[in-house]
Amino acid sequence: MTEQKQDDSRLDSEISSETFEEFKNSFSYGSRSDVLFKFLRHLPSDQAGEFFESLLRDVGDSLDDGSFERVVETVYDWQVRGYAQDPDAPPRFDYTDGPFTPLRKPLSESRVALLSSGGHFVRGDDPEPLGYPGMTQADAEDHIQEYLKVAPVLSSIPVDTPAEEMVLRHGGYDVRGAAIDHNVVLPVDAMKTAETEGRIGELHPTLFSFVGVTSLLRLRESVAGEWADRFRDEGIEAFVMVPV
Repeated sequence: MTEQKQDDSRLDSEISSETFEEFKNSFSYGSRSDVLFKFLRHLPSDQAGEFFESLLRDVGDSLDDGSFERVVETVYDWQVRGYAQDPDAPPRFDYTDGPFTPLRKPLSESRVALLSSGGHFVRGDDPEPLGYPGMTQADAEDHIQEYLKVAPVLSSIPVDTPAEEMVLRHGGYDVRGAAIDHNVVLPVDAMKTAETEGRIGELHPTLFSFVGVTSLLRLRESVAGEWADRFRDEGIEAFVMVPV
């Protein structure tokens, strides 16, 4: 058997050994991390199968008439269905109280900063959260379990950084859409508009980002206080936070 045939045979064996349950769950922190289809893990296998039947039917119809709006609607409807909480089930996180700090002055007079967990950083200023220089998006996806065990690293991004100088890397979701338009997860243009229109007093000159797939315990215990002190020292009075 040639080397190529051996590789093909091994690939066929790996594919055939994957169950449908494993397949649908692989889109959430698995081998096929894709933010559009993470909802599949929340669906029972029979409903996930129904989704794929609907999707394939809509793709076929769209190829006939050239309109793919039905495909978008199907994915959206099933996302809502997958993420919806069972009304009879307790919430995953239930806090009876929590810290709340009222603004000391109106937003129109406040210095506001933007914080995203989307995984942006400036080209040439790689935070190397796992200590791996030159890590690619594919590498990040392969090392997703390591991200879940370490504290996040905060990146500082000058607000006027050109889009082509921004890098996006995150092992927890498919970054293709956000890489095309960084405003998807780092809405700096909307923040600039809010400043121009006077809805916020001032946009802080630095944007902040980190990889949201992280150890929440280490985030809370190791770095949150340090970050808060820094933000306070820089005169930030409010945040727009974009979780990814």
